[in-house]
Amino acid sequence: MDAMDYGPSATPRALATEAVHAGREDLASLGLHAPPLDLSTTYPSYDARAEAARIDEFATTGARLDGPPVYARLDNPTVARFEEALARLEGTESAVAFASGMAALTAVLLARASQGLRHVVAVRPLYGCSDHLLDAGLLGTEVTWTDPAGIAEAIRPDTGLVMVESPANPTLAEADIRALAHSCGSVPLLVDNTFATPVLQRPVEQGARVVLHSATKYLGGHGDVMGGVIACDEEFARTLRQVRFATGGVLHPLAGYLLLRGLSTLPVRVRAASTTAAELVRRLATDPRIARVHYPRIGGAMIAFEVYGDPHDVIAGVRLITPAVSLGSVDTLIQHPASISHRIVAEGDRRSAGVSDRLLRMSVGLEDVEDLWRDLTEALSAPAAALPRAAAPAAGPVSVPAASGGRPVAVPRPAGQ
Repeated sequence: MDAMDYGPSATPRALATEAVHAGREDLASLGLHAPPLDLSTTYPSYDARAEAARIDEFATTGARLDGPPVYARLDNPTVARFEEALARLEGTESAVAFASGMAALTAVLLARASQGLRHVVAVRPLYGCSDHLLDAGLLGTEVTWTDPAGIAEAIRPDTGLVMVESPANPTLAEADIRALAHSCGSVPLLVDNTFATPVLQRPVEQGARVVLHSATKYLGGHGDVMGGVIACDEEFARTLRQVRFATGGVLHPLAGYLLLRGLSTLPVRVRAASTTAAELVRRLATDPRIARVHYPRIGGAMIAFEVYGDPHDVIAGVRLITPAVSLGSVDTLIQHPASISHRIVAEGDRRSAGVSDRLLRMSVGLEDVEDLWRDLTEALSAPAAALPRAAAPAAGPVSVPAASGGRPVAVPRPAGQ
């Protein structure tokens, strides 16, 4: 997975090397070491005829403009560097960045709807707002929810997209992306790769045609930037650029700068946090206060676990760990999906997808594992949180019932370790 080749004349380079250098190869020739930040909203041009021709070309093809930008809603040099780098890491021809992950998903749905393909086949669970956007039909789309085995049967002549998140938010359920891509036939498979990142998997290598990231999470990595990005082939990227221009969901240049910087440490951060997460999973799986632990086979820094007691007491009891939504930051975050990230999903749909009321989701950061475990175990020891109750079964990739008798858990070794 770590060796990457970008063309017949290119020498394959490791993912860690690409993360540092992609989108920056021209800096030395420009006399620069750090990428420049271009905050311009508009750009001067003294040849209106030539400018009109370039704008007409974009309106016709959606291709990135040759020469200097015209207006920030069309393109931005700093954002373009981030797009190039992310495409390289995901192994796609192109990438198109947006103001948020939801703006990116919206652009995909609008792009397919513009071709008369308004039907979407989707597998739960998805991120709660993605679920809501599809289920509420806010963009005039219609969704058919199915399990992975039912995808081929659910596809219709007007199906424009099949969508899956793997590992899924928040249960960490994994999908066989290669098998799903085969079931899709000619319909594009979109994989939300936010949790795994290209460090752990590259869905296009398994047959997916569109990859979605909430760049706010691991790509940025520090909890201080919001963005979304779609990695895909250049043909689809051209349509997405036209949608972005028309709808205005552009990524701010400062966000593009921070995201490009975040990519340079992405492999190091993901692998370090994954090592800590795997150790916490081992401990949680043998803790009598825990009913079930969910952890994906590919590893990663995300953990989900169900408690016997009241999950709200655990949220209230942490001191080092931050009780907050989002994930992928350098610090560890914990949240209760049924109350926050998936609250917008109907209760029945939430539970049938494995999101129980006692499920907690934790994004493991870069703190020392002993400090995290001390904070977590003290929060679990709160009187109400530690009160045993019957545990409901839940779906999950490595859905491990906690073993009061000390049953060990097979935890995957994080990629690159």
